Amino acid sequence: MSASVRTAGIAGVSALAGALAFLLTRTSLTDDAYITLTYARNLAVHGEWGIIPDAASNSATSPLNVLLLALGTAITRLFGEAQPIAALGAVTVGATAALGWAWARLAAALPFPLPVALLGVAVVVTNPFVLSAIGLEVLLVPAVLAWLAAATAERRPVVFGVAAGLALLVRLDLVVFVAVLALVLAAGPCARGRVRALPAAAGAAVAVAAPWFVTSWVAFGSAVPDTLVIKQSQDGLFDPWTYATGLGLYLRSDSAVVLLGLVPAAAGAVALLAALGMLAARVVRRVPDEGRPPLGAAVGLGLGGVAYYLVYIALGVGPYHWYYAPPLTALAMCGVLALASAYGARRARAALAALVAMALVVATTAVAEVGRGVPWRSPAIFGNWASAQDYARVGEEIGRIVGDDVVRSPGEIGTLAYFCECRIVDAFSDRGRIPELLEARLADSGSVASALLEVNYLWFDRDREPLTPRYQIRYESGPGDGPRTWTVHSDAKGTGHFSLVRIG
Repeated sequence: MSASVRTAGIAGVSALAGALAFLLTRTSLTDDAYITLTYARNLAVHGEWGIIPDAASNSATSPLNVLLLALGTAITRLFGEAQPIAALGAVTVGATAALGWAWARLAAALPFPLPVALLGVAVVVTNPFVLSAIGLEVLLVPAVLAWLAAATAERRPVVFGVAAGLALLVRLDLVVFVAVLALVLAAGPCARGRVRALPAAAGAAVAVAAPWFVTSWVAFGSAVPDTLVIKQSQDGLFDPWTYATGLGLYLRSDSAVVLLGLVPAAAGAVALLAALGMLAARVVRRVPDEGRPPLGAAVGLGLGGVAYYLVYIALGVGPYHWYYAPPLTALAMCGVLALASAYGARRARAALAALVAMALVVATTAVAEVGRGVPWRSPAIFGNWASAQDYARVGEEIGRIVGDDVVRSPGEIGTLAYFCECRIVDAFSDRGRIPELLEARLADSGSVASALLEVNYLWFDRDREPLTPRYQIRYESGPGDGPRTWTVHSDAKGTGHFSLVRIG
C-alpha cells in the first residue's frame, strides 16, 4: 500500500469521526457557537463582518473559523437558502480530516504504526470539552497544532510557517504553541539548518497571517478582537471559580464524562515529564540520538499546552470550557505521540500497553457520550440559560415582534441573534459599547499592557456611540407567565423565563 493511500485512509476515517461528532452535537450547540455562525451567515449573505445588520463588530475570536463557515454557507446558497449549520458540518468534517492527515505524516516521519495515528485523532474527537463547543474553533485548534508538530518532525520550515500562520488565524493566542514548537524546530541536526529554519518559517507565517491582521487593524479598528477586552471585563462572573480552578467546576456537571475526558491529558502530562527526563539524560550523558525515540514534536506540544494554561491564568479570564480545549488536546496528543515514538523506536511493550490503555479510555468515553442520547439534548459541559431549542423558539418570536428596532441582549446573545435576525445589542455586536470597556481596561493595566492596547486600538473610533435600544430582554429563574414571556429550560440552570420589555 502506497504512502498516499495510507494517508488518504487515515484522513477518511478521521473525516468520518468528525461527521459522527457533528451528528451527535448539531442540535445542542452553545450560545457562543451561534455567535460564530451568525458572523458567518452575515458575511456570506450580506458581506458584513458582524452579528447584526449594518453594524460592523470585531468580536470573532477565530477569523479563520468564520471565513471557512462563511465559505460553506455561501456554497449552500447555490442550492437555496443559506444554511450555516450545514456549513458547520462540512467544516467539522474538514477539520478532522486535516487532523488525520497531519497524524499520518507524523506516523511516517517518526515513524510509528499507522493505526496509532487514529488514536491521536480519537483523543481529540471524543474529548467532552471539544464536543461541548462544536461550532467554535475547537477542532481547528488541534488540527493546526498537529500540523505544526508534523512540520517539526519532518524539519520542514516552510510548512511549519504556513501552519503557524493558519494557527494565528484560528486563534491568535496559539502563538504560545508556535513559539514553543519553533524552538524545537530551530534545534535542528546541524548549525546551517538551525540558521535557515526560523527565517523561512517566519516568512511563511507572516505571508499567511499578516494580510488579515493588517486589514482587521485598519478596517475594524483592532488587530486583536474585542473579545479579550470583553472577557477580561467579566470579573466575578464565575466566582469563586477561576481559569486555574475551573476544571473543578466542570467536574461537578457531568463528572464521569468530564473525568474520562481528562485522563488522556493527564497521561500526556506524565509522558511529557518522562520525555523531558529522557532528553535531559541524553544531554547530561551525551548519549547519541541514534536508536532513541524522537521526542521533540511531542515535547513541543506538551510544553505548549502547559505554557498556554499558564498564560490564561495570567490573563485573568473566566473558565469558559472551550478555553481548556487547546491545552487538553495538546497534552493528550503529546501523550499519544511520545508513546508512539517510543514504541516505534524500540517496540517497547510498556509504551504499547499505555497506548492500549489510552484507547480503552477513549472507547469508554465515547460510549458514555453516546449514552447521553443521540443527538445530544445539551452539551456534556454546559452553562447557558436555555437549551438551543428553547433559545431558537424565543429568538424567532422576538424577531417577529421587534422588527427593525434595537433590542438589548439579556447577557447571552448568540442563539437569540441567530434566530431573531434582529438588531440585538451588547458588547459583542455593538462596538459603541467597546470604548467604555477599553478605558476601564486601560485604567487597570500596567504600562506595558496599556501600551499594547493603545497600539491595538490605534485606528479605533473611540467616539463611537452605542445604539439606543427600544426593547430589553430579561432573564429570571423560575417559570414565567404573561404576554411576551417565554418559559425555558436548561440542563445547567433549570427552569427560567425570558421577558421582552419596552424601554421608555
